Amino acid sequence: MYYGYGYGYGYGMDPMYILVIIMAILCMVASYRVNSVYRKYNRVRSMSGMTGAQVAMEILRRNGVSDVTVQHVPGDLTDHYDPRTRVVNLSDATYGSNSVAAIGVAAHECGHVMQHQNGYLPLQIRSALVPAANIGSKAGVPLIILGMFLSISPLITIGIWVFSLAVLFQVVTLPVEFDASHRALVMLEEYGILGHEEVSDSRKVLSAAAMTYVASAAAAVVQLLRLVMLNNRRRD
Repeated sequence: MYYGYGYGYGYGMDPMYILVIIMAILCMVASYRVNSVYRKYNRVRSMSGMTGAQVAMEILRRNGVSDVTVQHVPGDLTDHYDPRTRVVNLSDATYGSNSVAAIGVAAHECGHVMQHQNGYLPLQIRSALVPAANIGSKAGVPLIILGMFLSISPLITIGIWVFSLAVLFQVVTLPVEFDASHRALVMLEEYGILGHEEVSDSRKVLSAAAMTYVASAAAAVVQLLRLVMLNNRRRD
């Protein structure tokens, strides 16, 4: 969301506003990119013939994880690991597919399982931030807008701090996602699930997915900085 309060420095366009627009475009490009790359490598069948679900269960078995289940969830690219219920959720495009893309995604979610098993600190921080981040993403901006509308500076400041929790969550997500992908690729090659070239293809899929997190985090940081600057200029 973008805000038109205070259009610029003097008569020019606010450079931060332009940067926010650029970040929004980058997010759309990253989203298009991951879908395009996934579609491409979802047509490349793995030599092992294993499906995403089979790969996930094999990785869990090899690591002695018996208290995590693998289940099918509807949708495309809705894959995720839920540490609360100890379930690896694989989407329509992943669960029954034997493509190198599906196998990479399934292994990535198992990478999160390994993080959970090993007490990976960034994952612990991200999990602890979930309640605050949910509040920040839903209440932060409305509080800022309300504070500006009513000219109540403390309310604007509270809104900015609340919104910053959602931004912090996105920033902490970056090392979590990159590490899960690294773990996934190592396991796929080490366990012989994918050949060297197939691992390279899966890496392309996971790298494209990672860029969506980078773009979203960058956009959130820029938006937070813009809100802080708008509030500071309002005080002057």
